[in-house]
Amino acid sequence: MNELLLIISLLVSFGATVLFLKLFGKAGLFAWIGICAVFANIEVTILVHAFGMDQTLGNTLFAASFLATDILSEVYGKKDADKGVYVGIITTILFIVLSTMWLHYIPAESDWAMPSVKALFSNTPRMLCASLFGYAISELFDVWLYHKWWDLTEKKTGSHTKMLWFRNNFSTLISQFVNIVIFNFGAFLGIYSLKELVGITAACYVIYVATSLLDTPFVYLARKIATKKES
Repeated sequence: MNELLLIISLLVSFGATVLFLKLFGKAGLFAWIGICAVFANIEVTILVHAFGMDQTLGNTLFAASFLATDILSEVYGKKDADKGVYVGIITTILFIVLSTMWLHYIPAESDWAMPSVKALFSNTPRMLCASLFGYAISELFDVWLYHKWWDLTEKKTGSHTKMLWFRNNFSTLISQFVNIVIFNFGAFLGIYSLKELVGITAACYVIYVATSLLDTPFVYLARKIATKKES
């Protein structure tokens, strides 16, 4: 069941990225990045067992965020891709502030939600700070590396459009590794043993490798959609 849900979640997340582009253009991608930032930082508090590994949720939504910034890089350029990253950073900061404030409200006697909210979000500031640093560093690095690969592929092929698969995959695979190491060790060091933490990090990265490779057709589709919009 977990495996099926993860596959469906991946398809929904990647499909929504392209849908937001088709319906709303560049602004849609900015909005989707903000949505991913909030949902992923809630989802990542859940640990599940799937594909023979323990892993945190949020992988597919974080992967969709990287997909969105790669599409922004490919279609609109580095400046807009960086703006997309800043949208995610600001959204995460606001979520940290607001979710921390929720814990300090005094609930009414008839309230039933506060215990669950406290159970879910009591560790949120630490996890979100780790997520924020991991996201900011890895996403900005991803955009920078994407365009470095692009310069390389353009020199190699003489074409501005060829080898999209190369710059997309190799920028995302490297930056996702940076992201998962910063997040997992920042969020869970001392909560899990070092052995468990290394295992969770390795498992998460395996998932990121799979999602990074699978997002390539969506980048090609997004570029095709954007080209049609412009023509």
